[in-house]
Amino acid sequence: MSLYLEYLQEIEDRKGEGLHPKPIDSADLLSEVIAQIKDTGNEHRAESLNFFIYNTIPGTTSAADAKAAFLKDIILGKEAVEEITPDFAFELLSHMKGGPSIKVLLDLVLDQKDINIAKQAADVLKTQVFLYEADTERLQAAYNKGCPISKEILESYAQAEFFTKLPEIDEEIEVVTYIAAEGDISTDLLSPGNQAHSRSDRELHGKCMITPEAQAEIQALQAKHPNAKVMLIAEKGTMGVGSSRMSGVNNVALWAGKQASPYIPFVNIAPVVAGTNGISPIFLTTVGVTGGIGLDLKNWVKKTDAEGKVVTDANGDPVLEEAYSVATGTVLTINTKEKKLYNGDKELVDVSSAFTPQSVEFMKAGGSYAIVFGKKLQTFAAETLGVKAPLVFAPAKEMSIEGQGLTAVEKIFNKNAVGVASETPLHAGSDVRVKVNIVGSQDTTGLMTSQELESMAATVISPSVDGAYQSGCHTASVWDKKAQANIPKLMSFMNKFGLITARDPKGVYPPMTDVIHKVLNDITVDDQAIIIGGDSHTRMSKGVAFGADSGTVALALATGEATMPIPQSVKVTFKGEMKSHMDFRDVVHATQAQMLKQFSGENVFQGRVIEVHIGTLLADQAFTFTDWTAEMKAKASICISQDDTLIQSLELAKSRIQIMINKGMDNEAKTLQGLIDLADKRIAGIQSGEQPALAPDDSAKYYAEVVVDLDEISEPMIADPDVNNDDVSKRYTHDVIRPVSFYKGKTVDLGFVGSCMVHKGDMQIIAQMLRNIEKQNGSIEFKAPLVVAPPTYNIVDELKAEGDWEVLAKYAGFEFDDAKPKSEARTKYQNILYLERPGCNLCMGNQEKAEPGDTVIATSTRLFQGRVVADTAEKKGESLLGSTPLVVLSTILGRFPTIEEYTAAVEGINLTDFAPPAEEMTVASELIPTANV
Repeated sequence: MSLYLEYLQEIEDRKGEGLHPKPIDSADLLSEVIAQIKDTGNEHRAESLNFFIYNTIPGTTSAADAKAAFLKDIILGKEAVEEITPDFAFELLSHMKGGPSIKVLLDLVLDQKDINIAKQAADVLKTQVFLYEADTERLQAAYNKGCPISKEILESYAQAEFFTKLPEIDEEIEVVTYIAAEGDISTDLLSPGNQAHSRSDRELHGKCMITPEAQAEIQALQAKHPNAKVMLIAEKGTMGVGSSRMSGVNNVALWAGKQASPYIPFVNIAPVVAGTNGISPIFLTTVGVTGGIGLDLKNWVKKTDAEGKVVTDANGDPVLEEAYSVATGTVLTINTKEKKLYNGDKELVDVSSAFTPQSVEFMKAGGSYAIVFGKKLQTFAAETLGVKAPLVFAPAKEMSIEGQGLTAVEKIFNKNAVGVASETPLHAGSDVRVKVNIVGSQDTTGLMTSQELESMAATVISPSVDGAYQSGCHTASVWDKKAQANIPKLMSFMNKFGLITARDPKGVYPPMTDVIHKVLNDITVDDQAIIIGGDSHTRMSKGVAFGADSGTVALALATGEATMPIPQSVKVTFKGEMKSHMDFRDVVHATQAQMLKQFSGENVFQGRVIEVHIGTLLADQAFTFTDWTAEMKAKASICISQDDTLIQSLELAKSRIQIMINKGMDNEAKTLQGLIDLADKRIAGIQSGEQPALAPDDSAKYYAEVVVDLDEISEPMIADPDVNNDDVSKRYTHDVIRPVSFYKGKTVDLGFVGSCMVHKGDMQIIAQMLRNIEKQNGSIEFKAPLVVAPPTYNIVDELKAEGDWEVLAKYAGFEFDDAKPKSEARTKYQNILYLERPGCNLCMGNQEKAEPGDTVIATSTRLFQGRVVADTAEKKGESLLGSTPLVVLSTILGRFPTIEEYTAAVEGINLTDFAPPAEEMTVASELIPTANV
């Protein structure tokens, strides 16, 4: 059976699911399609033409190679296709974005004698921006030989005509509102985690956005208001919390955006999203990738009394009142010139934050990628010609405040800034390009990242990146057919691209399913590094890390750079003394609770960097704090450590990187060995005093300062989804933090210790608690299931060497076996201890889940509806979040413990070594010129 006939059968199968033909990415299949186009009598010729023109993926796919080559032959007259004239062939090449299409266009310009064809190819080239070194070197070589047409192309690039000749964005954009949900909207609503396997099939994945009913309502609004864009809204909440998730924006664009190109299926751009409290920072980056608009509506405001004081409800929360209505079906107008939102002639709100000069450029260019590549292309052309590039793009915003010291994030950005003109250090609010040191790609977004790399014609990792890792943790729980189909393909692509991969395509080392954030935390060996990772929990305890969408990850891999504003910071310090029965997770939750109390319900962390002066805590445990900052809605977090603590953290990182090398995970470029060398260099800098541990200046300025009083923490603290709150907008927010005594024996149906929030110490605590309880009671009996998923294999190996794993295995009713991984997700649980494969497990919710309607107590990060546990008709599933010792004891009791039971169970166990630093962790300001890397 031919590939084409198999393709037709797949099309029939997809019809049954209401889907169109899957876009073609294989050269073998497209070669059959091309052969049928050439055969004018072929019964499949008409549909083959349609597939060739409208249903072939561009970029660096093998199909794009075949398509570009055939179009070249048509242009040169070697092939004749009545329906594809040479002019139309050029048009098709212009929509293929890069890679083989650029090579063909350069061939037509430089390698043959027909001047008319060369000029036509040159005109198309002038509109393209996705050129790489191999392409620009050909142009440069031709220019150096005196080729006039190459000079003409370079002059166009130097003037950035690929951007200046684009139409400006519309001055007025009509929108019709659609309230997607009340309260914070998690990206799980737009792209559910349990549908992660389908993300690379854009049309199929689009079917899972919100609900089929919501999709029908959006289509009805479009039919009723054909001239308006549907604007998805988070009413009384923030849009896109929890994850950047490119697939979420892709889905919104698919239903409410516009097609990027008539010749590229299911790639839509320019969606409009909004929230009462704006857009989550990481999600807003993703919106920019698609050239979309993200509005801060401010349509609900805090009610004040006659004296101007905020009115609060019985729970002490601010009472909100509606400033204006955005009820579904309301037609509004965005004036992009005035940067205001109108209802008819009535001005509703200033939306200038959505229309910064940089954002407007993204909208004009159809996305941020084109701007990033365009700037590099303009710089190259101007340097080749020996001319000064005209100021076409919005200049990098460079803000220096005389006499003001630098926060930690300001220091990191100044160290890594690229192309900065200022000779004085930059402060928050500046918008700059920065070098990216470490990049992480995870397995449920990795296939999309590989597609993005193909679409931007990238073939190898940027040499300026110190290290990059492709994980297998989000699909670690169950080696099912979906994982078997997707993961090897992903690992092969990323391995060839230059990443360290969790699974070796050659089978030399066994598959690692280690949690991506823990690996990135280990391979980050510089406290002034910038890390980009394809997950919102990319928040290292060394350097500053930003969770990003799959596209931004691809851009960082391809270019070694990112562009973003220097964020404001909130300083977090500690006072008082921890009680011996408190876990560091309780400190993390108390930080959020005390911050909200100190600032009358205002989340001062949202969109900012949390600079936490953690001092004496090793990076492994400090990560518990930085990880949780994603749920605090912070943009990132930075740990300020003492010199000796940082050295110990780097030595631990070195040892774990060495284990990865010993397992055979290093690549031809010796990336892992290079990281060890960088760690040694950093340690030497600290020991010599030439470059001590990162610390802010004593005259740095912060948006706010939060002081956490450890004396106030006397009970385990729990993050509660508050599923039965009468105000829907206040459910699943991560802001409800309660002491264990609130629950008074509440039944627990399942416990989970795992995900990126735990470290080796948590595994040791479980073993110590089991010893304690056995000693007290004579035996261990679980009255609720306890699922334990260690973060990494390194930790498992260390536990085995030290004897703690033997204790865990003694009480386990199930222990993972890599030789026979589970092929089906568990749907029912027994009251036993499950020792699961290292990875995300229940936290991700795409494979393993608790039983519907369960009350789960977990160390996880996510308490969103349906993530860890789904609802039933009778009972809402609850994912309450707490410390490891609390989870373990709750499963043994089958309920939440009393404080007396809890303190007895942890007696004699060192839960944390954390103590506030004895001295201020700042340094005297030393205003030095910006380092222009």
